Amino acid sequence: MSYEATFRVWRGDDGEGELKDYAVEVNEGEVVLDIIHRLQATQAPDLAVRWNCKAGKCGSCSAEVNGVPRLMCMTRMSTFEPEETITVTPVRTFPVIRDLVTDVSFNYEKARQIPSFDPGDVQPGEFRMQQEDVERSQEFRKCIECFLCNNVCHVIRDHEENKPDFAGPRFLMRIAELEMHPADASDRREIAQQDHGLGFCNITKCCTEVCPEHIKITDNALIPMKERVVGRRYDPVVWLGTKLGIVKKGQDTPSA
Repeated sequence: MSYEATFRVWRGDDGEGELKDYAVEVNEGEVVLDIIHRLQATQAPDLAVRWNCKAGKCGSCSAEVNGVPRLMCMTRMSTFEPEETITVTPVRTFPVIRDLVTDVSFNYEKARQIPSFDPGDVQPGEFRMQQEDVERSQEFRKCIECFLCNNVCHVIRDHEENKPDFAGPRFLMRIAELEMHPADASDRREIAQQDHGLGFCNITKCCTEVCPEHIKITDNALIPMKERVVGRRYDPVVWLGTKLGIVKKGQDTPSA
């Protein structure tokens, strides 16, 4: 079964642009990216769109469909009514290069600012992890870097001036992954707060809501990191233990 749908697609570059309407054929079982490809093939060969795997694993085809940040390859046409006009626009938080393609270099700049995994003095084969620690890291590593969480975060979506001081949910989650990893020797609480703007986050959970991998970014990464930062900075016993060098990474109380 096929029908004709109305697609309203943003066309333009970093200077100016507008929404243009197209009537495009839709077939059963298709996703929004299929229709965008058909639009390229039949009516708008110069339409710019970024995509790669078409399987929800590369994160390339991020866009806003009817105002909701989504992966176009995972947004089924069956979720819309046949007579509904479907509006496809580029993600709003990052500068438009052309049409549906945005400049997401902000995210790679933030990634380079995060210190890498630090094994300390542990040699290969010497460390053993509990299964719960393995599962915690595995959840965070499901991230496909679609950057929908950073796109929807109002801290940078609505306040361009915050970008130099805020890493966004994706990279605060990366810091949390390393901080919670028992084999990582670095204490990352201070850089999370001071260098990457953890304090800007007010845990609205909008990042969790748009994650296509269903990672509980707020509950399992951001809130625990906030708790760790507060414990280190404001608990007087922990603060004193830190100054005396008897509180180590991951500890909330001085060791005996």
